[in-house]
Amino acid sequence: MNLTAHAHARDARARGAGAGGAADPLPPDHTQAILEVTKEVGAVLKSSGCPFALVGSVAAYAYGIPVRLQHDTDFALRAEDSETVVKLLRERGIEIVDPPEDWLVKARSGGEHIDLIFALAGRSVTRELLDRAQVLPVDSVHLPVIDPTDLMTGRLAALSEHHCDYGALLPVARGLRERVDWERVAEETRDRPMAVAFLYLLRLLGVLPHPPMTREEADGRD
Repeated sequence: MNLTAHAHARDARARGAGAGGAADPLPPDHTQAILEVTKEVGAVLKSSGCPFALVGSVAAYAYGIPVRLQHDTDFALRAEDSETVVKLLRERGIEIVDPPEDWLVKARSGGEHIDLIFALAGRSVTRELLDRAQVLPVDSVHLPVIDPTDLMTGRLAALSEHHCDYGALLPVARGLRERVDWERVAEETRDRPMAVAFLYLLRLLGVLPHPPMTREEADGRD
């Protein structure tokens, strides 16, 4: 078989793999579309006068973490501000997918999904949490972004036996490690086994330093 034939055979195998073989195509990257929706909703929230903060993957993106944005954009706000925000979003032409619930409102714009969250991992969004947010440029628009420590605490507290994707969290932890109060993260997630295991993994990988040994641990090594 000549080189041209080899090339045609290789291309045919590649097409076959992409059509359902072992090499499935990667999911689409919605980064720019999600950023546009983020700016649109951010402008509405800023005009409302209600405190809020960007959370989730777009918050990690705002801190310079190279994440692919594929699912939605998330904003944290207080439950008592939800009616005001929902009214303004509707006036802007943004579709409210679900009516306000105890902890979440879902919306959609331009085919992209928006989550307005009143509780992070079961904990109510408070003015204190929102006041810790840092104002950062998000694709040229300045928006409040959840504090790095609160971001990691919320992401770790949300881990469970049914949803435990350490692979998505590792680059976020590596990128934010100098800006996170890891002692506070550990304290606030000490009753979450998946979070405790992830922090232990970060120490094994050298992302975080090992804590100093207690006297009992040192005596046990002698």
